[in-house]
Amino acid sequence: MPEYFSSIAGAVITALISWWLGTGAILWLVRLPARRFKTSMTLLTQLWLASVLVAAWSMRDDSVLATYAGFVSVIVMWGWHELAFLSGWITGPRTQPLDEGATGWRRFQQSVLVLLYHELALVANFLLLWLMQLGQPNPVALCTFGLLWCMRLSSKLNLYFGVPHLGEQYLPDGLGYLASYFRRSRVTACFYLTMVLSSGAWLWLVFEVQRGAMGVTTSWTLLATLLGLAIVEHLLMAFSMPLQRLWGWALNTNRSPPGADLPALPAVLPRSPGPR
Repeated sequence: MPEYFSSIAGAVITALISWWLGTGAILWLVRLPARRFKTSMTLLTQLWLASVLVAAWSMRDDSVLATYAGFVSVIVMWGWHELAFLSGWITGPRTQPLDEGATGWRRFQQSVLVLLYHELALVANFLLLWLMQLGQPNPVALCTFGLLWCMRLSSKLNLYFGVPHLGEQYLPDGLGYLASYFRRSRVTACFYLTMVLSSGAWLWLVFEVQRGAMGVTTSWTLLATLLGLAIVEHLLMAFSMPLQRLWGWALNTNRSPPGADLPALPAVLPRSPGPR
């Protein structure tokens, strides 16, 4: 078993399961009856606290076990932030639809206000990890959080400038107003730019391995797989693909919105809806 987790296949499968299970868990939790939110948030907050301790330990050790621990601990942290946002607990000072006809600076300002507190919470979490990382040898936890953050920002920008498939049907009850901040359109220059940058980063990682500048380590494989999944999910904003089969168990609740096979599930974990 230790040999399996040290292998490329073990790291890839772990990243895939973390992505699939983490996404599904949040989709399921936000669709439970509202009376269960306090219990869900309390339990996940306890897991967040535990994940901080695990991440701190993982940073002090460069073993394979510590690498997996750092990676999974950040997936848990990210899930806490997404549940806090998608449940409407930590969003922003603005909790109403975009003003009709709002454009330019007014539109941007209102879009920021619907996400502001959530964004500040992410900044605080990143700074905490960065402080914990100082002088420590294993940066997997910090890199994982940074990767998720960058790809989430990319998703928000694409929703702001416009993509064909928004996934607004996946918004939970109480956050339907966020759909007014999305823009449905053909793919824009922002989409091409973010795809070039993210795909370029992935290809650079592969190239560096090919030329021997870095090795195919467990940490490299976990991060490269996570980035690859994020790139694929960005493509789902441009091309319609059925995803109901992947998370049908999470979406099949009384609060699950009607409709089927909608394309734009968010990157890695449920994407916080971006501005329009």
